[in-house]
Amino acid sequence: MGEAKRRRSSGQAGSERANAQRRLLLKRVGLGAIALLVIALLVLLAWPRQSQEPVELPTEAGRFPEEAEVFGVHLGNPDAPVVVREFADFQCPGCANFAQHHERLREEYIDTGKVRLVFFELPLPQHRNAMPAALAARCAGDQGNYWGMSARLFENQARWAAELNPLDHFVDYAKDLGLHEGRFENCVQREHRREQIEEAVVVARQLRVASTPTVFVDNRPLNRLGWEQLSATIEDQLARQR
Repeated sequence: MGEAKRRRSSGQAGSERANAQRRLLLKRVGLGAIALLVIALLVLLAWPRQSQEPVELPTEAGRFPEEAEVFGVHLGNPDAPVVVREFADFQCPGCANFAQHHERLREEYIDTGKVRLVFFELPLPQHRNAMPAALAARCAGDQGNYWGMSARLFENQARWAAELNPLDHFVDYAKDLGLHEGRFENCVQREHRREQIEEAVVVARQLRVASTPTVFVDNRPLNRLGWEQLSATIEDQLARQR
């Protein structure tokens, strides 16, 4: 075989190999894209939706897993005999209603050492500003005022919930609380605390919490989200431990 013929033959073979490699690569990319779409669809289907009816823990669990509490925000004595665990969305109207009981809960039970509150953010996908609000609370927490920011978010929910960009409102609340505005705004914009919020969301999914607010007093879910049942359940749990 002449040199020119060998080159043509070698070139054709090399070209065929390259084409085959490209086809294989495209096939793998296509399969990867399909897999990502399937995963995204499963995540969307599994994502909790807002409802006014609380969801109980899975019956096989029997108790709230204490190890999951590390992903929430804590308030109160670590050794308090009763633990109230709340899953809430800052843009959820029902959560804002329930949050009106936070101050009384704090005065009567948390400050007296009887109750510890563990709060899990659960920003629902239909609420555009729920994640930014959760970030605002966590970023305020970096400066020691998570609960002050969360109170303002709930109290002023109607003002910022429909905004295209609610950050100016959040910065105003940070200023009122005496926070460093630059640090706070940078934290929210760069989403420094997003990972912690997403971990709280994972806890909610694993426990099949599918509505906001969902509240547990120890292992007992509340089915009427008002002060009367909340305080009565706390008192009953305290009595059981005497």
